[in-house]
Amino acid sequence: MRTELAGILTRGRESGVYSAAAWSVGTAGGVLDRGLLGTRWHGGPAVTEDSRWDLASVTKPIAGLVVAALAERGLLDFDDPLPRYLPAYAGGDKAGITVRQLLTHTSGLPGGTPLWRQHATRDALLEAIRTGPLRSAPGTRVEYSSQGFILLGLIASVAAGVPLDELVADLVCRPAGLTSTSFGPASNAVATEDCPWRGRVVCGQVHDENAVVLGGICGHAGLFATLGDVERLGQVLAAGAPGLLKPASHQAMIACHTSSLELRRGLAWQGLDVPGSPVGTALAPDAYGHTGFTGTSLWVEPGRGRYYVLLTNRVHPSRSVPGIDVVRREFHDRAAML
Repeated sequence: MRTELAGILTRGRESGVYSAAAWSVGTAGGVLDRGLLGTRWHGGPAVTEDSRWDLASVTKPIAGLVVAALAERGLLDFDDPLPRYLPAYAGGDKAGITVRQLLTHTSGLPGGTPLWRQHATRDALLEAIRTGPLRSAPGTRVEYSSQGFILLGLIASVAAGVPLDELVADLVCRPAGLTSTSFGPASNAVATEDCPWRGRVVCGQVHDENAVVLGGICGHAGLFATLGDVERLGQVLAAGAPGLLKPASHQAMIACHTSSLELRRGLAWQGLDVPGSPVGTALAPDAYGHTGFTGTSLWVEPGRGRYYVLLTNRVHPSRSVPGIDVVRREFHDRAAML
């Protein structure tokens, strides 16, 4: 079906921003607009309903849902300090960091650090996080940090005594009805980058290099999903997360916990920053969501009961191709009017 959203995303493909896109906009009760277009890689087969997308950092709020579910069960507390689960952090500059600060990106851990360049094994990379310098005192600044969510994945596993991939399956995928969401390697995947480090076009392996070194199952990146599954998660969240969390837990996740700081953050979710939101400012002020480096995003307007899913492979064949920021804003600007 030719819609305005399809037109926006078709133009993005024609401009070379990505080879493929998929989208869904709707409510808990149904879909207002959805579709798929393009090919799994340039010159490859068409994307289909069973094509799986590298969610990149959209993995973070799904890991956050796991942490919140464990808190409901009394297996951890948001205000627990890091060493309660990871004893190696006792006595150092990170000993006072709390689970809540990791979830809100206020831990002081740096963001955007390519640890994989100097640390080629899982143990070495994790030790680099433990011994590396903080960028700011915990609780004083919002800085988006994948390192914090790497630690959250470890904390969840320790608290529950169960590997993270099993927790995601048991606490998120099954109760939400997600049948094609899992950590990689993934079949029927949409290609990402022609990666100089790996010497090939990445397809079915997590794009994030730190996640590769860690084995692909992490709190910050690594999940693959179909459009239908991300759409289903959006519908569940638009309904208030029934089956996933109790209402009070869901409200705690989506509330702003950083009102005294410069950016709006919930527990694992990003609030709508004005200006500065990656999805523009047309969504309602209570909107929350998350984007992924590969060109993915999931946003929800709880007051309107709306969800917005946009999946692309904007890093294919190169992360340096511009334009996804414009496409994202235009898409959400128009989708909010449906």
